[in-house]
Amino acid sequence: MTEKTEETVEEVKTDATEETAVEEMTEEVIEKTVEEELQEKLDEMEDKFLRAQAEMANVRNRSIKDREAAAKYRSQDLGKELLPAIDNLERALAIEVTDEQGESLKKGIEMVMESMLHALKTSGIEEIPAMGETFDPNLHQAVQTVPLEDGQTADQIVQVLQKGYILHDRVLRPTMVMVAQ
Repeated sequence: MTEKTEETVEEVKTDATEETAVEEMTEEVIEKTVEEELQEKLDEMEDKFLRAQAEMANVRNRSIKDREAAAKYRSQDLGKELLPAIDNLERALAIEVTDEQGESLKKGIEMVMESMLHALKTSGIEEIPAMGETFDPNLHQAVQTVPLEDGQTADQIVQVLQKGYILHDRVLRPTMVMVAQ
């Protein structure tokens, strides 16, 4: 072979080798790019999955808390409806009676009152203590203030005008009171 032919063959071999190397490098770059894209998509999907799992756990916990609160305060509406009836029974019991028939009627009203208070207590509804206590705006509603007298302290409740009731930690109705100032 001639020298020129040998040079051409060498150039072709070199070009072929370079082309093969370039193709291999291109394939590697493409594979790396595809691999990186797939890894990014996998990471993104994993992140979405973890967020969805966390959101489901939050929904589940919120649902449990809502059910517990609903069970704890289920008697709230009934209690609010019964409080005026209890007030009326207390007013009826405050009336003085002189005859035997009136005494019997009063005894019946007392029994009904005790039954209603027992039912409220088993439901978690209790009277808010007030007389002689220190005024608490979270539990009491001051209707009137009176001047301090001997033996009284400032902000002491001196008279209860209407009883207040509480269900666990929720005030159903504040106690209406008169406060010494």
